[in-house]
Amino acid sequence: MRGLVTSIAFILFLLVLFLINFYRDPKRTIPKGNNIVAPADGRIISIINTSKNSIKIKKGLFGKVKTLTTDIAENCYVISIFMSPFDVHINRAPIEGIIKSVKYTKGKFFEAYNLEKSLENEKNEIIIENKKLKVKVIQIAGFLARRIKCYVKKNQKVNKGEKIGMIALSSQTTIIIPAGVDLKVKVNDKVKAGETIIADLK
Repeated sequence: MRGLVTSIAFILFLLVLFLINFYRDPKRTIPKGNNIVAPADGRIISIINTSKNSIKIKKGLFGKVKTLTTDIAENCYVISIFMSPFDVHINRAPIEGIIKSVKYTKGKFFEAYNLEKSLENEKNEIIIENKKLKVKVIQIAGFLARRIKCYVKKNQKVNKGEKIGMIALSSQTTIIIPAGVDLKVKVNDKVKAGETIIADLK
């Protein structure tokens, strides 16, 4: 009996450590200058240059989300960042600007009558605009942990690196930016939200 209690206590201790690690909120040094910073901690898993009207973004082996790209620019970079359970899960504004829109879409799972919409993940799209450019940050949750939190509202002013939301557990954040920038990252690079410069403005 004592061994069982000890095992349970040890498991609970590990769970507490995991949650403390997961919900940590370290300070970040926000770079100055005309640049775009990463909206999330994690590893860059995809960089797509597209001029299509919309694009499907993969999430994991089966999941996906759809989004417009032409609401940002005619030619865009779509950069996806995978956030493991060990990464900081707070999302930050990649630029200073005004929140032009916030659009939440509930996920869909295994709709046998509509395979096209099956396996669509929960997402939240945030468009930020200033005098120089417009970007879109897409918070993408998994099927099991649908825990997207958004801290901003339409017409709100945000500073570069300011906290704009959070996603629980293993997640993905995608940013869409105009292609006419000087890209500073590549696939497999590790990035930090609000701190790593992903592109300089030309």
